[in-house]
Amino acid sequence: MAPQRMPVTVTVNGSDHHLLVEPRHTLLDTLREDLRLTGTKKVCDMGNCGACTVHVDGLAVYSCLTLAVETDGHEVRTIEGVAPPDGLDPVQEAFIRMDAFQCGFCTPGQIMSLRALLDGNDDPTDDDIQTAVSGNLCRCGAYRNILRAGRLAADLQRARRESEVAR
Repeated sequence: MAPQRMPVTVTVNGSDHHLLVEPRHTLLDTLREDLRLTGTKKVCDMGNCGACTVHVDGLAVYSCLTLAVETDGHEVRTIEGVAPPDGLDPVQEAFIRMDAFQCGFCTPGQIMSLRALLDGNDDPTDDDIQTAVSGNLCRCGAYRNILRAGRLAADLQRARRESEVAR
């Protein structure tokens, strides 16, 4: 007998998707397998590492612990939806400038966690940045550079907003 599937309508990176998913299917698997958005990494599959972090209605969540059916009617943003069409997000730019990644496997989750922080806080403290990425493991030990990238990303974001206001 085939597993029962449930209809789910979810907006991912601004595009509406109408899917039929098994009730046990995670958001992570739906993103990677059904929508072919592979930037969100599948690592521990237990909510321990943060590599699968995405935004659901603006909040950073582990997609490996979120059922796809829970996102019915909600907005999801993945690493593929962070950059504006004309360049990089300030967090992405800061990660490059500060060499805040080594192997790159944790990078999408780290960026999504920092992006969620900066969406609600233009001037985070070092403690705010550390708290935002505290659920994201970096096996390469780039934590110092990730913290530096968080600081730079906040500065870049404020500078971009100020230049937009000045126009």
